[in-house]
Amino acid sequence: MDVWADLLVELRAIAADEPALAEYLQCNLLQCGNFHSALAAVLAAKLASRVLAFEQVLELLLADGLMDEGLAVADLRAAASRDPAARSLSHPFLNHKGFHALQTHRVAHACWRGGRQALALYLQSRCSEVFAVDIHPAARLGSALFIDHATGVVIGETAVVGDDVSILQDVTLGGTGKEAGDRHPKVGARVLVCAGVKILGNIRIGDDAVIGAGSVVLEDVPAHATVVGVPARVVRVPNGARAVLPKGVSGSRQLAA
Repeated sequence: MDVWADLLVELRAIAADEPALAEYLQCNLLQCGNFHSALAAVLAAKLASRVLAFEQVLELLLADGLMDEGLAVADLRAAASRDPAARSLSHPFLNHKGFHALQTHRVAHACWRGGRQALALYLQSRCSEVFAVDIHPAARLGSALFIDHATGVVIGETAVVGDDVSILQDVTLGGTGKEAGDRHPKVGARVLVCAGVKILGNIRIGDDAVIGAGSVVLEDVPAHATVVGVPARVVRVPNGARAVLPKGVSGSRQLAA
């Protein structure tokens, strides 16, 4: 699928149908030659401030190596396919602050790894102000992520999130306040983290796990398991599947059934 070609069709249709947005779309997005430039324009309009004007943010986002188009496309596809309210690519591209916050983090992460920590931390702060999403630029996030609604999402410095993970609003991947160093959760692939979940400490969430809404997770979660509650406990493992503890985790740390 050519995402940019499909986006152009959708954006032109919106411009034709909605006069209030036509000038913005025509002048800022439809004139762009590619997905990267259009995404940079969307983000720059939202992140611009008195500290960094639109033109400065746009120049930063267009710089080589800071924005990974492949990751952005994978995230956009994830949002369009997993959100029942997203009936097109253009809706999350233009309007989903979870998608926008995630792309802002990816740029901040590239800045962090490139030794530009001050700029990375500024982008983190600006992302929190604009999108109500606070992700430390050192956090490592996988591909094809979906952050739905996004308000109140907090991800700490040493957190790691695998590929194809879905995170709903008001989720914290945080520390316990009693640790230093590597102190944040490690989330496997294809995990669903429902609304209001707090996952605290340097613990592991196995692949394909589901964390029920409002849960507080303080111990490792086996792969394929569904956990709920405060504190969270295993309530379901799919028929034919075995609750497998994350690699390197001993059975003594398994949640109580």
